[in-house]
Amino acid sequence: MKNTKEINRYIHFHGAPSKGKILMVASSPTISTQTGWPIGYWAAELTHPLRVFQEAGFDVVLASTEGGTIEMDAYSNPTDESGYSAHDVISLGYLQQTAFLEMVKNTLPINQISATDYDAIFLVGGQAPMYTFKGNDELQKLFANFYESGKPTAAVCHSTTLLLEAKKSNGELIVKGKTWTGFANSEEDFADQAVGMKIQPYRIEDEAKKITDTNFKVAAPFSSYAIADGNLITGQQQNSGADAAELVVALLTQS
Repeated sequence: MKNTKEINRYIHFHGAPSKGKILMVASSPTISTQTGWPIGYWAAELTHPLRVFQEAGFDVVLASTEGGTIEMDAYSNPTDESGYSAHDVISLGYLQQTAFLEMVKNTLPINQISATDYDAIFLVGGQAPMYTFKGNDELQKLFANFYESGKPTAAVCHSTTLLLEAKKSNGELIVKGKTWTGFANSEEDFADQAVGMKIQPYRIEDEAKKITDTNFKVAAPFSSYAIADGNLITGQQQNSGADAAELVVALLTQS
């Protein structure tokens, strides 16, 4: 694919002046019909990109599918007794900040969002997007509005489920002719085996491979992997959020 850039590195931005406003969108809480668990957003897929954006000098507004308080997936909480994300010191640091706690308690509903007010959009992953982003016409149209305006339009991990359906104004899928990534089958296998059950109602990689004229790529399981194909930016999973955010910043700051 032309104009396709892939990144597997981490760059820090410090001390930059305010450069604009980025919209991040997470899922409102719901219940998994597969597991019966309460589900929401994955902490690292919010906090790691947020850190990149803030350090690069961008203001960030957080929205959700329904607005109000959002909840992180338990396994993504660095203080969860499972210890699954105990290594995530970035999320742990944000959880100590009053401003962050207020942010996740007071998200804007997407029906109050206008793409003209923002320079980029970034969809936060987690388990809940598999339910709340799928079939969400309002979010699909918002995402497509950013994309067709030429603004950086990003999704990471399970939030890339939106790209299985999101269409441009001409009726074509956004991913037609594009190279993109999302949560891999190998990663779904690992997660299913870890908890002893099938976690997701469907798999993004399986569904993406049913789409003609698109190129869905994955890297090694849980490696940091993000792709920019034009202004469409995608990250494979929770370890890719920062790199996907770096690609957004790169597009916003290119001369």
